[in-house]
Amino acid sequence: MPAGTITALEAQQRSKERVNVYLNGEYAFSLEAVAAAGLRVGQHLSDDEARALQEADSVAQAVNSAARFLAYRPRSAAEVRRNLAEKGFPAPVIEAAAARLSALGYLDDRAFAAFWIENRAQFKPLGPRALRFELRQRGVPDAVIDDALQDMDAVASACRAADSQRRKLRAASRAERRARLAAFLQRRGFDHDTISEVLSRIEDETDAEGLDDFTNTD
Repeated sequence: MPAGTITALEAQQRSKERVNVYLNGEYAFSLEAVAAAGLRVGQHLSDDEARALQEADSVAQAVNSAARFLAYRPRSAAEVRRNLAEKGFPAPVIEAAAARLSALGYLDDRAFAAFWIENRAQFKPLGPRALRFELRQRGVPDAVIDDALQDMDAVASACRAADSQRRKLRAASRAERRARLAAFLQRRGFDHDTISEVLSRIEDETDAEGLDDFTNTD
């Protein structure tokens, strides 16, 4: 970017939030209105100053783009980086934007992992194995996943998952229901010990209540 004297500052017609900067009578680059507010006609910009303004503007655009992406739901840092890369932002700009978002508290993989686990527990209970797979797919580091899963009550989650299926299996025999519930919980990422405990709890509860669940034999 050549050095030059600012000869005009014009708001863009399509976006009043951006300003076109003219150097030596020719269009040079555009900036966010907030950044352009510190410029004035007649001001001389060196090569380094012009470059720094453009680099800062690129980071600001990346931050704004990421903020829109984050508005739908929380995201991992890796998801945000991938999204910015898909939109054509260069790696140095992406890293600078990610650093700014992290400093502002908008990018936090620990908070994201906690959100993801809690959301799944509420709407689609999954076991630790399935949760680990999903979080890895979203680029969350293993150490962060380990911490997030440490206090998880897998049995409680498995019970909630099983409850969603029990009503569908009332007409099946005891053995069939156990087998189908066990297979369902296994697909949800629960381990053998957790599944066995949950099935035992269900049997104890239904026997105590005198219900016709897990009481029939083949």
